[in-house]
Order: sequence, then structure tokens, then C-alpha cells
Amino acid sequence: MSSLQPTFSSKSSSNFNELQWVIQIRKTLEEELEDDGEIPVSIFNVPKSLLASDPESYTPQHVAIGPYHYWRPELYEMERYKVAAAKRTQKQLQTIKFQHLVDQLTRFEPRIRACYHKYLEFNGETLGWMMAIDASFFLEVLQVYAVQDGKTLTRVSSRMAHLVDYAGRKSAHHAILRDLVMLENQIPLFVLRKVLEFQFPTLECADDMLLSMFMGLCKELSPFKMNDDDLQKIQVSSCCHLLDFLYHMITPKVEAGPSEITEAEGGEATPHKGKSSDNSNFVKQFLEEVWKLLSKLNKGPIRLLKKILISGPVKVIFKLPWTILSNLPGFAILKKPLESLFSSQDKEAVKPEDENSSSGISKPPLIEEITIPSVSDLSKSGVKFLPANSISSISFDAKTCSFYLPSTSLDGNTEVILRNLVAYEASTASGPLVFTRYTELMNGIIDTEEDAKLLREKGIILNRLKSDEEVAKLFNGMSKSIRLTKVPLLDKAIEDANKYYNGRWKVKMRKYFKTYVIGCWPVLALLAAILLLLLMTLQAFCSVYSCSRIFHINTTTT
Repeated sequence: MSSLQPTFSSKSSSNFNELQWVIQIRKTLEEELEDDGEIPVSIFNVPKSLLASDPESYTPQHVAIGPYHYWRPELYEMERYKVAAAKRTQKQLQTIKFQHLVDQLTRFEPRIRACYHKYLEFNGETLGWMMAIDASFFLEVLQVYAVQDGKTLTRVSSRMAHLVDYAGRKSAHHAILRDLVMLENQIPLFVLRKVLEFQFPTLECADDMLLSMFMGLCKELSPFKMNDDDLQKIQVSSCCHLLDFLYHMITPKVEAGPSEITEAEGGEATPHKGKSSDNSNFVKQFLEEVWKLLSKLNKGPIRLLKKILISGPVKVIFKLPWTILSNLPGFAILKKPLESLFSSQDKEAVKPEDENSSSGISKPPLIEEITIPSVSDLSKSGVKFLPANSISSISFDAKTCSFYLPSTSLDGNTEVILRNLVAYEASTASGPLVFTRYTELMNGIIDTEEDAKLLREKGIILNRLKSDEEVAKLFNGMSKSIRLTKVPLLDKAIEDANKYYNGRWKVKMRKYFKTYVIGCWPVLALLAAILLLLLMTLQAFCSVYSCSRIFHINTTTT
């Protein structure tokens, strides 16, 4: 990734500094960065479709780390604490001045710029000071999670005592942690390593301290249980930033496969959630096709019937009480065909261009939810829910009717963490969106607070929120996704669960009843309504003409 960033700024053109832009471009082109191609973009803007769903979960509320939100006035309050952290870093450097640290970071200006997706309108010195001050504050917050020789370092300066609390009793502490894990509020990890390198004798010691900090913090933030053995396998030097470390700690590696997006006609995907109405829709579609076929016929009784139906008096009769008749059994099925029939005369005068212009508003496609029954439905069919260790342990055992899901701890920080992990995965992952697929699975099986309650009773959800309803709202609110992908690990569990559920005799009987009992009464009601309509037509005809003379019926009595 080249250090040359997009030259378009989010600011208005009135604030655009042409001279600064030219200087920056010339400097970037003249510099030779040998390892420039090995620096991928890792700090992105949150995709707009995700940002619109819940802006507060992606926008820092208390402290800005890095350049994206640095100049927001509402975050200036924390600047004095950041400067105070920089002063304490100066004391730890002893003989080295803080300016020397800034100069060292300024030398890495192209590498720092390459990490950010957005063009940074700062000169090199400003960026160096920003990185040095923010890194000092970041490390001071993280130091309470560091563990050395089996002991936790809980020393916090008096100036930060009311903000940082290892026990997590202060609300400001959790608010800062939420800001630190946001995608747009990340700082390159090599900057943190560089600052620690000045405080430790070797780079290995600095890496050990940074790994200890990250492990302690991620254990605190991660919704899933973490094992020390798994954490030790992660090379802190290979991670891009804190959110990247947390993502690799939680998400299993899956080989990239073909990604598929299945959308319905018109760019909209149909949500299922296991409560399909395909049977009733099929009946309606069948009747509409029959009506279209009959409407094309203009011979014999059909033509006479059409003339009667589109006549003025009949239109008045149907339009006046239509709001009442359309809600009655038997008449409701006639609503759409008759309305389309009455409006067909007017539609002929409408040009195709007008129809296209009326529907010219572009709408985002709906994201298809996973087709899987809810926890309540699966539980009623005999499925047992059992806790597992991680996302990679998700599976369905048809022999024991057991659905294994990872134990998840939910608190006030969880939604922000989950949403930013999904946003980061959508921005950086080229293969299957494993973590996103997990959130879609949980969204699919949790519909109501009863579903959340069942998972809580089985030990799968450790609820630290206000109620089970909050859990249902959390997962149901995360239905937005960037793209739909197939994850073999999770898709197999979903397929096995659906196969078991659909094979139960209770489910089969329920579907049979809906298809052949409930699904057939609209047809019978339609036939009865047509017969009644024909009899009414015949009665009206016979009241004007003598039916007995036409049909040679003898009405004389002996």
C-alpha cells in the first residue's frame, strides 16, 4: 500500500490548503520507503450502511485517539489528561527528552499515513506530536491490565485515578474502553512499540509488556472466554492495532472460499427466520395467474362477465363498501385481482417512462437473515443447547440433538465491541466474514426475550444487561451487514439444525396443516364467491328478461 493517500478531503473546498497539498504530494513522491508495499491500510472509516444504524457505537464519545476525531470540540476535555500522560512518559524517559521521541515518530510519517484509509491533512511534525501524546495516554490506560511475574500492575496516577479503575467500578473507565476499541479510534501498534522501546532495554521486553497489556485488556473486553495458551500464540508484532489483536484473538482462521450473495428480483432479499409464508403466497400467485389468463379471454360468457364487472354501477357497488368487503373471508382473496382489473383501464394511459420515474428512488437491498428456527422453536422440537468454548466450536450434533454455541458474556461494552469487530472485518477481510456470520446466526435464533432467557438458563449467555429483552434487542439490532458470505463451519451447523427441525413429525404435521387445510380454504372461498357472483348476475339478467322463455322452462302449475 503506497503511503500516498487519496487527495480528497472530507472538509469543504474553502478549507482546502492547496500549497500544503502540493508540498505533501511532492514530499511523498520524493521519499523512498523500501518496505512501503508491505504496509496495508488497517484503520478505516466505518462503512456508511453500518454507521447509519447506530452512530454512537462507532463514534468516540469521550477521547479521540489518532487523527480521525482529533479536532472534535466535544472531545477537547480529555486533552489535558493526555498531556499529563505525556509528562509522566517524559519522566520515565529520564535523560531522553520527549522531543526526541516525537522526532523519532516523525521519521515514520509515511508509514503512519499508510496505515490510515483517510487522507490526513496534517504536516509531519503535527502528526508526530499527535502520535506521541496519544500513545502515552493509551499506554497509561493499558498499564493497569499488564501482568508481570503473576502480579497485576494497578498503579495509576492520581490525575487519572477517577478515570481508570482496574476493578471497572467507574463509568468513565468503561466509556474510555469503548472508545479505545472503535475502528476509527485506533493507533498503529508499531507506534506503541516504539514508545515502549524508549522505556525498556530491548525491543523484546517492550513486546512482552505490550502483549501483557493487550492480553489483560482483551480478557476484560472479549465476550468469549479466552485461554492463555491461545493468547500466547498471537504475535503482537504481527497485529496492526488493538482492534486487530482482539479480532484475531476471537475469530478462527477459515480458508477463503467462494462468496455468494443471493438476492431476490429487484435487488431485495427475502427474510425468512423459519416462519415462512410460502404456501399462502403460492396460492395467491396461482390465483393471480389464473385471473390473468381469464382476463385475456374475450369470447362468450367471459366477455359478457367482464363487461358487467367493468360497468359503472358495478364499480360503484364494489368501491363504496370495498374497505369492508376486502376484510371478509372469501372476499379478501378477490381484492388484488379486482383492483388490478378496475385500474387496468387507467394504467393503459400511463407511459412506461412515468412508471420508471415514479419508482426511481434507489433503495438499499435488504439483507437476508439466516433461515433457521428460533431458540424456542428448536427447544420445543427437542434440541438441547450446550455451551462451547469459541466460535470454532459451533456445531449441531444430530445424534444427541445438541446445538453447541460459544458462551457469551454481555455487558454495557459488548454492543460497541461486536459492532466494531463486524465493521473491521467488513473493511479488511477478503474471505468469508466469519464473525459477521456468527452475529447473523445469533440474530436468526434470538427473536424474543424468551429465546434469550432459554440461552441464559443453559449457560450460553451470561447476561449483565438490564433484562433478557435487552439481549434480544442487541442481536436483532445487528442485522445490517455489508455482504453475505458462506462460512462452511457455521453453515454446516445451520444446515444440520434445519434438517433435524424440518424432519420432526410435529413440524411436518404443522406444515401439512398449513398447506392442505389453511392453504385450501381461500380457493374454496374464491369458488364460492365466483358462484355467488354468477348467481347474482343471473338473477339480475332474469329480472329484466324472461329466463323461462329463453331457456324454455315451463312455469305453469297443474
